[in-house]
Amino acid sequence: MPLDLTRIRALCFDVDGTLSDTDDLFVEKLARIFQPLHFLFPKKNVKHVARRVVMATEAPANFLIGLPDVIGLDDELIVFIDLAYRRLGHTPKKNFLLIPGVKEMLWELSQRYPLAVISARDGRTTNLFLEQFDLLPLFKCIATAQTCKHTKPFPDPILWAAEKMDVPPEACLMIGDTTVDIRAGKAAGAQTVGVLCGFGEEEELRRRGADLILTSTAELTEALSWKQEGTRFLRENGFLATSSQLPATNPSSRRILCRIQNE
Repeated sequence: MPLDLTRIRALCFDVDGTLSDTDDLFVEKLARIFQPLHFLFPKKNVKHVARRVVMATEAPANFLIGLPDVIGLDDELIVFIDLAYRRLGHTPKKNFLLIPGVKEMLWELSQRYPLAVISARDGRTTNLFLEQFDLLPLFKCIATAQTCKHTKPFPDPILWAAEKMDVPPEACLMIGDTTVDIRAGKAAGAQTVGVLCGFGEEEELRRRGADLILTSTAELTEALSWKQEGTRFLRENGFLATSSQLPATNPSSRRILCRIQNE
């Protein structure tokens, strides 16, 4: 199913891998430790695996729930994670990293939609991240691991956020980097966007039914700009227009819209 822009009235964002970036220096260190164990994950690039492990430490509940189909690692790898962290003297970050372009994207979209955080993090670290980058005022509500009885991949936090934003769940757009996010969105009746700047890979996100795939969360501004710039045009063309038929606006918007049409 293509993304139906006319339905969207509120946006729900995952944090880790969607808004928050990884510690690339530690990724490099961890990748060197994992290199002798490459036979445990023959289909995975060692650096890619290391990046996922680093991100997992920021949201352990999300990591464990989605481990089988998000990470795809042999069980034996987990034995080495604690050892690697002790050897490197690394603890989860207190100073977070923001995915490039995300702050500008959130500010612009907050002028058009109510925004919510849907995170499997605990409330303390979720708020620390949002406060570090002055993002708290942009969000109408924040759902963390403690907010609802069940967290992602259950729909509970999205249903809660929809009520807080005074919109039906099907009018929400869930944006996240893992199949856990896509599953939660689908279970709530929301549309979903998968982003490739975190845990997830395109194939697995598509398999779980993501309505749109973006390389980075920062691209969302362009993807949704068509609701403002050309809703009538999209309805009339049924998302079937070719690139040459689209209104002459931002070239990157044209490319993203073609991707929306072809999802």
